[in-house]
Amino acid sequence: MSEHLTLIRHVPHRHGTENDETPLIILRVDRHTLAKRRWRAKAADGRDFGFDLPAPLAHGVCFFLDGATHYAIEQQPEPVLEIAIATPESAARLGWQIGNLHLLVQVLPAVLRVADDPAAAQMLAREGITFQRHDAVFQPLASATGHHHSAHAHE
Repeated sequence: MSEHLTLIRHVPHRHGTENDETPLIILRVDRHTLAKRRWRAKAADGRDFGFDLPAPLAHGVCFFLDGATHYAIEQQPEPVLEIAIATPESAARLGWQIGNLHLLVQVLPAVLRVADDPAAAQMLAREGITFQRHDAVFQPLASATGHHHSAHAHE
């Protein structure tokens, strides 16, 4: 294990590796850590990284090259609820219901995904909406993370 800290202050504008034969070392972190700009973690090979970035990283981003070895972020899967979307109307209604619970949502082509939250599961069951529980990489809409109610929102 390495006792040396490699500090990452910026990341190249590359996502993934261009060559499948390039050695790739994974650094696995949870969604909450990945949303931060400053954090520290160890890659699978024991190399210690510190991050002090202008913006958070995303799942799958290659953040460091050491010789011919690339290091990439892998977001850890987490328990989620997936709801199949049949029509635009059902998607809009479901989005409104989830929004009223102040939960983050990930929009995929055929499903909406929310973190496996008891309030969400209870609301879905009460409304007779079928859902599946899975472990998946949850990447909610970024604009939803800054939502706050305020009496002065339009001043």
